[in-house]
Amino acid sequence: MDKKQHVLNVTMTAMFMAIGLVLPLLTGQIRQIGNMLLPMHIPVLLCGLICGWQYGLVTGISLPVLRYFLFGMPVLFPTGIAMAFELATYGAVIGILYSRSRWKCVIALYRSLLLAMLAGRIVWAVVQMLMLGAGGDGFTWKMFVTGAFVNAVPGILLQLILVPAVMIALDRTGLVHFGRNHAVMESGE
Repeated sequence: MDKKQHVLNVTMTAMFMAIGLVLPLLTGQIRQIGNMLLPMHIPVLLCGLICGWQYGLVTGISLPVLRYFLFGMPVLFPTGIAMAFELATYGAVIGILYSRSRWKCVIALYRSLLLAMLAGRIVWAVVQMLMLGAGGDGFTWKMFVTGAFVNAVPGILLQLILVPAVMIALDRTGLVHFGRNHAVMESGE
C-alpha cells in the first residue's frame, strides 16, 4: 500500500470513528432502542470493508472504550469490553473476507457481512463467559441467544440493508468498485 492510500485509509478510519461516536447519541437517549439498533456496528463494518481489516479492527476495539471515556456509555465492564472484542471481530472479519473475495459484488458483500456478524456475536459470547462465568448466575445460553440474536433483530436487519446500500451508493459514485479483484485481473485469470 502506498503512502497516499494509507493516509486516505487513516482519514476515513477517523471519519468512521467519529460517526461511531456520534451515531449512538441519536438512539442512546433510550437505551433499549440503542441496544436494538446497534449503531456502532455500522461504521465498524463499513470501515473494515472500505479501509481494510486492520483499520476495521482498530475502529472496532477503540469505539466502545472511547465512548465510555467521552460519554460514560457503554459501561466498560462487562458491556464495553465485550463490545470492543465483538466490534473488532466485525471489522477484521468483514475486511479479511471481502478483500479475499474473488469478485467484489453484492453476493460477496453479503457473505462477508453475515459471517462477520456471526463471528462477532460468538466472540462477544466468549468474552462475556470469560468475564461473567458460564452457567448459574454467569453467562448462560439463554443470555447469548437473547442478547446476540433476539434483541438484536432490528439492528441485524438495519445492517443487512444499510451496509450494502452504502456500498452500492459508493460504487455508483466511483469511490468503491464492485467487480473482479485487482490481483485476479493482474494475473490474467
